[in-house]
Amino acid sequence: MDTRELMKKATMFHGHICPGIAIGVLVAKYALEHGFEHSPDEELVAVVETDNCSVDALQALLGTTYGKGNLIHKDYGKSNYNIYSRKSKKGVRLALKKTILEKKKLSRDEKIQKLLGLEPENVFEIRDIEYDPPRMAQIEESVLCNICGELTMDSRMMNYQGKIMCIPCYKEFKK
Repeated sequence: MDTRELMKKATMFHGHICPGIAIGVLVAKYALEHGFEHSPDEELVAVVETDNCSVDALQALLGTTYGKGNLIHKDYGKSNYNIYSRKSKKGVRLALKKTILEKKKLSRDEKIQKLLGLEPENVFEIRDIEYDPPRMAQIEESVLCNICGELTMDSRMMNYQGKIMCIPCYKEFKK
């Protein structure tokens, strides 16, 4: 798989070139080369532990998106990526090696070039994981918040003092 072509596609989606996109490209490259196919629906699931630029590469290249419910963000601040295939019932974890971007004084462009010159196995600690993806996305009814009147997913509504309200109104009401 041509890393440069993947980088072009991810950069077009993301809007600019950066080391984070290069990291995400390498995650996607590994997944695509190891039997994890692009996901037109929810066949593939990515559980990411960061909200940095790398996640956009996964959306562009793997078809894992927030809107489809097959991109799950866990806010741990780590460059770790769990990829699951519902089709093959496989899971893999890629964790950025601590030595990959050591504190050497590299420019942004040098970091990008360094990353793109490496194979994913040189960038990540990679291991198979138990097949345990999050459940498929649920379609839920929207209901009106008794306080602000905005439509909100039924599962996100709070019942407080007999009023059914959205989370922001609940937080404001409880002050």
